[in-house]
Amino acid sequence: MSYDQSVVPPRLRGPAPAAGDGAGRPLPGTAPRPRLYLLDLLRLLAALGVVLWHYAGYQGWPKDVWGGRTSDVIPVLHDIGKYSWIGVELFFLISGFVICMSCWGKTSGAFFRSRVVRLFPAYWFGVLLAGALILYTRPNWMWNGKLFRYSDVLTNLTMVQKGEGVWDVDPVYWTLWIELRFYVLFGLVVAFGLTYRRVVAFCAMWTFASVLTTASGLPFLDLIFFPDYSSFFVAGIAMYLMYRYGQDLLLWGIVGFSWLLAQNKLHKIMSDYQAFSGDTLSYTKLLILMTLAFVVVAGTALGWFRWVKWPWLTVLGAMTYPLYLLHQVIGWWFLVHLQGKVGPYAEAGIVIGGMLVASWLVNRYIEKPGSKLLNRGLEKSFERMRGIDAREALAKREKKARLAAEEAARERQAVGAES
Repeated sequence: MSYDQSVVPPRLRGPAPAAGDGAGRPLPGTAPRPRLYLLDLLRLLAALGVVLWHYAGYQGWPKDVWGGRTSDVIPVLHDIGKYSWIGVELFFLISGFVICMSCWGKTSGAFFRSRVVRLFPAYWFGVLLAGALILYTRPNWMWNGKLFRYSDVLTNLTMVQKGEGVWDVDPVYWTLWIELRFYVLFGLVVAFGLTYRRVVAFCAMWTFASVLTTASGLPFLDLIFFPDYSSFFVAGIAMYLMYRYGQDLLLWGIVGFSWLLAQNKLHKIMSDYQAFSGDTLSYTKLLILMTLAFVVVAGTALGWFRWVKWPWLTVLGAMTYPLYLLHQVIGWWFLVHLQGKVGPYAEAGIVIGGMLVASWLVNRYIEKPGSKLLNRGLEKSFERMRGIDAREALAKREKKARLAAEEAARERQAVGAES
């Protein structure tokens, strides 16, 4: 999942301001675009959906969190929460859109730096906080709470713990492993330079590779192309192309094909969540929610929601990533310790409200300053790398020129000796 704060497209380098299509209209993809405030709101709604799923819909192993099944303790919230995990799929859809937007026109180095700066400061804080809580309290409501080692917490700081066969300190991190693989795939296109044609080709090739992966059943291919979720990323990318260049049949074909694959994958995803919720879920309800997500993001790309211009939404959008990182293990810990002190619905409201406040604090005092420091350090590192490359290239040219001069001198000596 991508949680990029910037939903403002980069200032595009294009023709001079007078350039146009001959009728005074700017060329496709060259006009500055306003901030997409609705994406900030959608990200927060997706995060709150995941929060509600973990607090009220989930009935897997944390039964001690509420002292009973959520369907019995908070039935109203459970009936909503058992479907609200669809927020993850909305995250992936938005991620395809926003990552394509935020890295257009950037080099691969700038793309790498932007992802590291965006993801890691808040993530490191969340890992250390949740890890300390688990190691210190060894909670019974985590089936593996007593099995965690401090080495596992340290490995989690890399964000690739899943690839190393190490448990996530917080189970919610599983989506970050998918996001990282998306970044690697899309980074290959960024390395060659993003163009409309290349990105369309990427969407087509990734879609076909995902279908082949499902057909082959090979875990290695599944690791690379993750076909259960690739359709959401591809659809988001195509929607961004609509936003940047305008809609056409080809882009709608990519979105429609992605929706068709996604609705099929929804059966498998739903069966996995049914095992955790302990409920029989309605595929039709989930399909409606998923389709609504597609429609709203597509509508955002097409300008249906330009009237949404509330600046305070940027604050909510900035809180989304910290909220996602902090809410599960830490939130469950607070739910356990509030148990019996207030009513269950008040308890849920207090913890959700507390997580929102904590998310704002983390964004304000951890994420923003941490990102600035990390960005400054990485910029210096890349400047140093470019300087080393330039010096090595200069040394090679000087060596080549010296060898050429020596060869010319030898030839002149040979000619002189012959004469």
